[in-house]
Amino acid sequence: MAKRHIRAEAGERARLEVTFEKPHLLGTLFGQYDQNLVAIENRLGVYIAARGNKLQIEGEAEAAGRARDVLSGLYNRIVAGQEIDSGAVEAVIAMSSEPTLDGIIRHDVAEPPKVMIRTRKKTIVPRSATQVTYMEELARQDVIFALGPAGTGKTYLAVAQAVSQLISGSVDRLILSRPAVEAGERLGFLPGDMKEKVDPYLRPIYDALYDTLPAEQVERRIASGEIEIAPLAFMRGRTLANAFIVLDEAQNTTIAQMKMFLTRFGENSRMVICGDPKQVDLPQPGVSGLADAVARLEGVEGVAVVPFNIADVVRHPIVGRIVQAYEGPDA
Repeated sequence: MAKRHIRAEAGERARLEVTFEKPHLLGTLFGQYDQNLVAIENRLGVYIAARGNKLQIEGEAEAAGRARDVLSGLYNRIVAGQEIDSGAVEAVIAMSSEPTLDGIIRHDVAEPPKVMIRTRKKTIVPRSATQVTYMEELARQDVIFALGPAGTGKTYLAVAQAVSQLISGSVDRLILSRPAVEAGERLGFLPGDMKEKVDPYLRPIYDALYDTLPAEQVERRIASGEIEIAPLAFMRGRTLANAFIVLDEAQNTTIAQMKMFLTRFGENSRMVICGDPKQVDLPQPGVSGLADAVARLEGVEGVAVVPFNIADVVRHPIVGRIVQAYEGPDA
């Protein structure tokens, strides 16, 4: 744990000093060519200077305090054996600005997250406060609705949790699906058979799988039927037991399709329904099956609804700014 020493200056500025007990970890903390320190300086408007195993932070008092918490949080994650990359740095910076119910800066950002998902290729930790809630719900609820804009980790974390449960033997198979709705293009004009036509629509699910399992395991488990990736239409008439089921792009389901999907639920199964209610591509106007289901089921025992917003975007920071430009500051 990093030691903190604070000496406030006149006015609203402060100079903080943080001492780290394991100097050999500072190279990882700073990043190549000090890129992590530069990112913190640029995002928070502070100045950071290294002196041996100490860092001095100067800047506006609140920003300096956030920088201190970010550095402590990154250091403690490294001590805990977690990987630190540019995405993790941006995520911890973003988490440092999220207020508690009392409007106080979240100091728990300085501690390693207590919830994580272990897969064959990596251990995944939350990168926003909402992701903490989401990962907790993924571990305990039967049906989870994840709502929000692109880049918040809705589908990725659902697939990662599904892979983790398959590896541990908690479920026998994974069923990953999405509606093959045409977003401005015609499905019939794509070349190939039905699998080749729908695979482009399922690409984000494949990407998440290959990021959490070795490629040969993905192919072997798909061939054996342990992992099934299929359009939503293929779910009709089935009972899905002992399975972890993920429906992506659920805002593009009709009410009838969503009811059909939800009633496929079988014994010892878990369902995660991911979608962005503001990105509906249904060809006919009407209520999205996702919005209808959330309105009907929110508050029902065994069902959790986790809303994300632009503050939870964990891709490049410009993605959050793009979403905000399109959907406004309250997106």
